[in-house]
Amino acid sequence: MKISFHGAARTVTGSKHLIHLSNGKKLLLDCGLFQGMGDQTLPMNQHFGFEPSEIDYMILSHAHIDHSGLLPKLVKEGYKGSIYCTPATADLTQILLLDSAFIQESDVAFVNKKRAAQGLPYIKPLYSIADANNVFPRFIEVPYNEICRIDEDISFQYTDVGHILGSAAVHLSIKENGRETRITFSGDVGRYRDVLLNAPAEFPQSDYIILESTYGNSLHDETHQTSDDLYQYIQETCIENRGKLIIPAFSVGRTQEILYALNKLELEGRLPDVDYYVDSPLSTQTTMIVKKYPELFNKHVQEILKKDKDPFDFKGLHYITDVEDSKHLNTRRDPMVIISASGMAEAGRVKHHIANNIEDPKNTILMVGYCEPHSLGAKLMRGEKEVRIYREDFQVKANIGSIRSMSAHGDYQDLCQFIACQDPQKVKKLFLVHGEYEVQEEFKDRLISKGFHDVVVPKMHEVVGLGSKH
Repeated sequence: MKISFHGAARTVTGSKHLIHLSNGKKLLLDCGLFQGMGDQTLPMNQHFGFEPSEIDYMILSHAHIDHSGLLPKLVKEGYKGSIYCTPATADLTQILLLDSAFIQESDVAFVNKKRAAQGLPYIKPLYSIADANNVFPRFIEVPYNEICRIDEDISFQYTDVGHILGSAAVHLSIKENGRETRITFSGDVGRYRDVLLNAPAEFPQSDYIILESTYGNSLHDETHQTSDDLYQYIQETCIENRGKLIIPAFSVGRTQEILYALNKLELEGRLPDVDYYVDSPLSTQTTMIVKKYPELFNKHVQEILKKDKDPFDFKGLHYITDVEDSKHLNTRRDPMVIISASGMAEAGRVKHHIANNIEDPKNTILMVGYCEPHSLGAKLMRGEKEVRIYREDFQVKANIGSIRSMSAHGDYQDLCQFIACQDPQKVKKLFLVHGEYEVQEEFKDRLISKGFHDVVVPKMHEVVGLGSKH
């Protein structure tokens, strides 16, 4: 048995891990899109590093595009099997993939106009909306904690990891040559003190673990409540400076966490009296889906639901889907809060809002999640004085803020707590994925100090034999 790593290998996006059985069967864990990799992004998304038609099974950990975003291309290029996921993941992945396909088609249409003017041949998108729609009939929904038997040799179960709605770790049991091998893939691990979701669950002893490591050398700031931080930014930007607060936020998870925090301020009588806009059709759709699964919220939110039937709604909140209504926000000069995708400020309507507001010192751009180092969000957080947006240079005169405590990824304490249910001496290899290489090397040393004797940081497209010395 072997594992090959075709994404999220010494980087944080493009999650794809392929298990090769000795009988020729191949099982793919995740099929994510690379994002925010600069000029390398498109070439990395064009080639899988394996042949889709040779894959027998596909298991999805959660809906985020860096884990699901190349499923339409996988099916388009020959994958004919089922796609296993949790029920909430099925709902969220559907809208995220359709949105991704729309972006692929729109971007290519824009580029092809310029290519036509230069007499160059047209290029094609990675996949189309029709390709995305071909994915959904393949979904097989598997609830948490139920054993799902794929064939006579392979079974698995999901456990909750509290990262986003429906996110799961995958625990495989594979019989080969009369022996059983247990492999755990963490997906993305959430927080043990998450505002909305349950803490990551314990899981059975594994022989091999594939573990994310996004914040493997960091501790999140736990000293402030998110609602208090948001209140401070709204008060300073909108009330004192009479400016706009622009919040780039991922549509799944982060947007709902912000809305929940603002609702909390209203319940406490502290919500500043300004207009609040969720300017993203995708964020609007995902918020509606999140409301469908109240049973996945933690005990604290369950208590809130007893007295507040909608913890994501409050006075002054408006959802915007129409493009013209979105553009109109940029012509207004009154104070407001705009929550818009994407979270790394790399795409979507938020880029327009940043471009229109970044050169006014009254305004604030507030980053609330992880940003890949090449992304616009990361450049702003690094304090760059000039940034390029839509091929135009802008001076950064707006205030740049950050709330690090809002990350949906666990820090190194959370990650260590997640694997604390394991006997390190029984784990034959632990693979670190979904992290920057320098971070992974630090985290590797920490894990070795905790007794995990063989910790591997695989390279892109590297193949590792299980049972062999790395």
